[in-house]
Amino acid sequence: MNTSKPCSLTEEEIINAPESEYMNKEQLGFFRQKLLDLHKSTCVRIQEAKDQMVSPMDFSDPSDRASCEEQSNIALRIVEREQKLLPKIQQSLERIRLGEYGYCLESGEPIGIPRLLARPTAEYCAEVKTLKEIKENHYNG
Repeated sequence: MNTSKPCSLTEEEIINAPESEYMNKEQLGFFRQKLLDLHKSTCVRIQEAKDQMVSPMDFSDPSDRASCEEQSNIALRIVEREQKLLPKIQQSLERIRLGEYGYCLESGEPIGIPRLLARPTAEYCAEVKTLKEIKENHYNG
């Protein structure tokens, strides 16, 4: 008997939940739905940006043409950025399925509800992510 119903938790309820409820079935359901919604809205933004890029550009005025080309370049950057998000969403959904969602891939520590609400695809707790960014900047700088 499958009694899967939409998650009825709110962000406020999740934030105020005791630590003992961290990543319980209801919270995982909440984040699963949040990720599915994010996937859907990301696909819509990608399609909108693609549609904007393929709209006909028949301008006799060079400044209008330049403006339209700049808008197309911006749309292309949006598509590229959003397309990088889709695999991260899929990986997060897979971590939910495996029961690993919400925990840092490196330290195993909880990522934390506030961080997951802000970035549902987060893979690392704030401390590990900060160290990774410092190392990246050090080696790339």
